[in-house]
This record gives sequence, C-alpha cells and structure tokens, in this order.
Amino acid sequence: MTPRPPFPPFDEDTALQKVQAAEDAWNTRDPERVALAYTEDSVWRNRDRFITGRAEIIGFLREKWQRELDYALRKELWGFRGNRIAVRFQYECHDPEGVFWRSYGNELWEFAEDGLMRRREASINDVRIEESQRRITGPRPASERGVLLPVH
Repeated sequence: MTPRPPFPPFDEDTALQKVQAAEDAWNTRDPERVALAYTEDSVWRNRDRFITGRAEIIGFLREKWQRELDYALRKELWGFRGNRIAVRFQYECHDPEGVFWRSYGNELWEFAEDGLMRRREASINDVRIEESQRRITGPRPASERGVLLPVH
C-alpha cells in the first residue's frame, strides 16, 4: 500500500494538510481516488451506515454521488492529537429531483502509521435550501484555503 504523508503524530500544519487533502479528494467525486486515502480494512460510520473496507467505501461513494449531484464540500480542522483529527464540514448538492440540500457535519478520523485513515466516524444533518441560497458550488479557490462558510 502506498503511504500517504503527512504521517502521525500530527502537528497543526500537518493536520491542516490532511484536512485540505481530504477536501480536495472528495471534491473530485471520484470514489476510487477517495478510497486510496483509507486502509484496506478501514471502518466507517456514516450517519446510520456502517462500512468496512475499501470495496464497500467505493460502493458507498458511487451511490452517494449518484444521488448527491453537483456535490461541493468544505472542511475545517476542529482539533487534533497524536494520530487523530476532528473536522467540521459543510457540503451542498441537489438530488435527482432538483431539490437542493446543505449538509452540516462532524467527522472523527484515526490514522495508521502510514498516513492512511483506518477509522472515520461522520455525523451529518441535512437542511433543504433553495438553489439561490447555495454558497458552495465547486472546489475551494486557493484564496479561501482554511476558511469555512458560516453555519446558518
């Protein structure tokens, strides 16, 4: 397996790098690319779903991005210690029926020594929005790195 620097234990700079790398990867909406950041036996809790292993991660992400169209994400470092990082995030998308959503959440991450994520726990709430209320429409511009949109 290919190591994924930076490696734990994290300091503020390396934790920020991990968070930005995750945001960038998820904004590609490429399940295979995203899955490469996780161990082969990575364990996830995503809302009420429990997922184990890269193959299940890829399947989950394929389903997700078939129903969450024009998905765009922002992540912010919330805290870190040793091999763990806590993140808050927002993303926006619309469903196949054209209903727009903003989702707010928190993630807890645990990393293996090779920098791959071995555990991800995500708690997420969704709010229906009008298209005119959308604030996130694509990958983060370089000028906005490290900034999260307000929660409202």
